[in-house]
Amino acid sequence: MSWGCDTALYQTAEAMRAELPPRLGAGPRVIKRNRGNGGQGVWKVEALAGPMVSVLDATKDTSEGIALDEFLDRCIEYFEDGNVIDQPFQARLSEGVMRCYMAGDRCAGFGHHKVKALVASPAARAEAGPRLYTSNADPRFQRLRRLMEDEWTPQLTSLLDIPRRDLPIIWDADFMLGPPSTDGTDSYVLGEINVSSVFPIPDEAPAEIASRVADRLQSKL
Repeated sequence: MSWGCDTALYQTAEAMRAELPPRLGAGPRVIKRNRGNGGQGVWKVEALAGPMVSVLDATKDTSEGIALDEFLDRCIEYFEDGNVIDQPFQARLSEGVMRCYMAGDRCAGFGHHKVKALVASPAARAEAGPRLYTSNADPRFQRLRRLMEDEWTPQLTSLLDIPRRDLPIIWDADFMLGPPSTDGTDSYVLGEINVSSVFPIPDEAPAEIASRVADRLQSKL
């Protein structure tokens, strides 16, 4: 799993103005405000000729060509909420986003949906639909479950120095498909982690959540 090669976290508008242009030279980027929902404050940005860029608002269907400086001016207000995230655009986005619902350090279920946000192809956009929920036993996602439980979550708690018992009881992580690995298996790119506004959740998730709560209460006795 990765955040995507060459991910940036801009802490000031000045840093974004200096660092975004050369990154656009490597391909389209996704710019996201630190907090938001429903695609608000999320853009696909692609370099055009000269000072122009193509920008696609995640809440809209069509892109527009504007000067890069004008787009950067639009983003200034985002720094009022904190940082701005800059990630490479993932070419396999039209294949869908997988959401891994977590209860502490264990997977409680999955959600999968084809998205139309930031997808330019009309045919791919036509396939978009609501998120479909499934249990943590869904065979399609067992590799993702293993990676999340056995590798990535332990790495997360180690990196951030969070005791396992202090992980949120209800949280989730969104993944996009990255380039296939050399052996043909899918790679995953982390889109975001949600700790608030996690619901709705799979029907099977409450049982796993209740089990994790019981474990924590038992450990305190």
